[in-house]
Amino acid sequence: MTKFKFCFMFALVFVFIVNMNIGRAIWVPIVNKVKGKRSISDAISSYEKVVERRLEPIFKNAGVIYPPAELALLGVKEDEVIELWARGDDQNWTLIWGYPILVGSGVLGPKLREGDLQIPEGVYGLEYLNPNSAFHLSMKINYPNEFDKKWAEIEGRAEPGSDIFIHGKDVSVGCLAVGDEAIQELFVLAAKIGLGQVRVIISLVDPRKKDLVMPDGSADWVGDLYENIKVRFLEVARK
Repeated sequence: MTKFKFCFMFALVFVFIVNMNIGRAIWVPIVNKVKGKRSISDAISSYEKVVERRLEPIFKNAGVIYPPAELALLGVKEDEVIELWARGDDQNWTLIWGYPILVGSGVLGPKLREGDLQIPEGVYGLEYLNPNSAFHLSMKINYPNEFDKKWAEIEGRAEPGSDIFIHGKDVSVGCLAVGDEAIQELFVLAAKIGLGQVRVIISLVDPRKKDLVMPDGSADWVGDLYENIKVRFLEVARK
């Protein structure tokens, strides 16, 4: 093989990897290492103004102050959507926007173990924000929570899984990919109001429309999980 052919083939492979979404997990960390990791403040500085231009009119039309006092992210796996709800001090919850889940994985039913490709179902919070994600920006959900850990221990599931994020781009395995523009908005909102003011509720179906029926073969505890999801979901989004 001539030197020219080798360089040409190498360039093609490089371009292919760079343009594949899955390749981001390889090359983004490399780029970050070369140019230095950015902080959450750096990310906020980059996106805050454009996010405010997009969101302030939407919040104003909804009658909710911007930034709000609290946020609720209601994920519905069957409908492939995350609804953004917000409220100010002493206000009722109000629907602000709906973000399509661009890609998910697995089937209806809770996550049980590492590698099952399932998106979790339950009531969660946010653990941290990642401004150096391989998928633009990301927010870490606190799966497994205490309920998940309890039943994993009882059932002898040593590895219930971890590292579940809401993130950008349109590729995911077990996480919730919402695209770059959406994650910029959610990232900035969460940073401005504080992670402790954000709740994340992920349901298999929309309990305003359907009953949460346990998938065939589910353990008895899934019924308790679904009842809690329904109650907490409807605390925010009344029928």
